[in-house]
Amino acid sequence: MTKSARRQRAAVVIMKRELASYFTSPVAYIVTGLFLIFSGFIFFSTFFISKRAELRNFFGLLPVMMSFFIPALTMRLFAEEKRSGSIETLMTLPVTEFDVVTGKFLAAFIAGSAMLVPTISYVITAASFGSPDAGPIIGGYIGSLFLCAAFSGIGLFASSVTQNQIIAFFTAFAICILLSLISNFLIILPAPVAGFLSYLTADTHFNSIARGIIDTRDLLYFVSLTALFIGLTVKAEQNNRR
Repeated sequence: MTKSARRQRAAVVIMKRELASYFTSPVAYIVTGLFLIFSGFIFFSTFFISKRAELRNFFGLLPVMMSFFIPALTMRLFAEEKRSGSIETLMTLPVTEFDVVTGKFLAAFIAGSAMLVPTISYVITAASFGSPDAGPIIGGYIGSLFLCAAFSGIGLFASSVTQNQIIAFFTAFAICILLSLISNFLIILPAPVAGFLSYLTADTHFNSIARGIIDTRDLLYFVSLTALFIGLTVKAEQNNRR
């Protein structure tokens, strides 16, 4: 078996371990349940009160919702293992920091993406009572996956720099909510500054994809953001291991 294959296998084993931990504990179900309550309220308030068979409001507020719920899923990934001391046992195995981070990231991404699966019922409901445009819906879900990956990377990094899950949650939440809301305040800034900061905001790129416009610049933003925080997490774990 090649070195690359061994690393991939190690990451997959860690991913499965984390997913098993997620779905055998109440955390994933509580977080997913709360997410569906909030997202369902947003969708059905538009559907019944505004009488519009669309998911525009749902996708419009998704970055804010994910700013809260993704950190809630990721806060324990490293922090809990550091608190209990099990991270030291894990690091004594023939795995690298990159293997561990990759495995935990994949688990967080899958768990976060799983929250979106029940929301397909919103699409079915909207399609049953109206004719929503398929482009923005498909774009919205594609953007949601990229957003989930980026916020999972941020949450993973926040969990790697502390032993306290609450601190990890609020650190990740602060970064994610800043990336999700800062564009709302750009109007008060000079145009050159606003234009630069607009490119750094997650909701600007997400909303572009959610309109059904798949621009490589938006995809590159999320890939770069995800890679940045995965790299920072690997570096943090390498420093902790020394």
